[in-house]
Amino acid sequence: MRKPGRLGIPLLLFFLLSCGGKGRFSSGVLQQDTMQSVLWDIIKADAYTTDFIKNDTSKNAMVENAKLQNEVFAIHSISREDFYKSLDFYKKNPGSMRVMLDSMINKANRERVYNINTNPENQVPK
Repeated sequence: MRKPGRLGIPLLLFFLLSCGGKGRFSSGVLQQDTMQSVLWDIIKADAYTTDFIKNDTSKNAMVENAKLQNEVFAIHSISREDFYKSLDFYKKNPGSMRVMLDSMINKANRERVYNINTNPENQVPK
């Protein structure tokens, strides 16, 4: 078998490095655990807006939702741009998005079970 020539090794390294970057986090993209926490809070803010603020005719739901999102960004010390850049990244990388969403669903299920088990109204009388 032939040994790789002078050109073979650099070409091999080039292809490995260029293909290896797919699905990795680019600069300015939130890491998966951070993005999961931020997205979780954004979803809760949207649910609050939908369930409560839209019923209040004295408030503009879109303005109130934007305020809530800004609070979420401040809590997590990120910018709106960082969030949306990261969201675009995860949309373009469905494998990473799927892992993150599966994790969020499991978290929601654990919270629901915990709330059911700790709510005194759900306890069976002795």
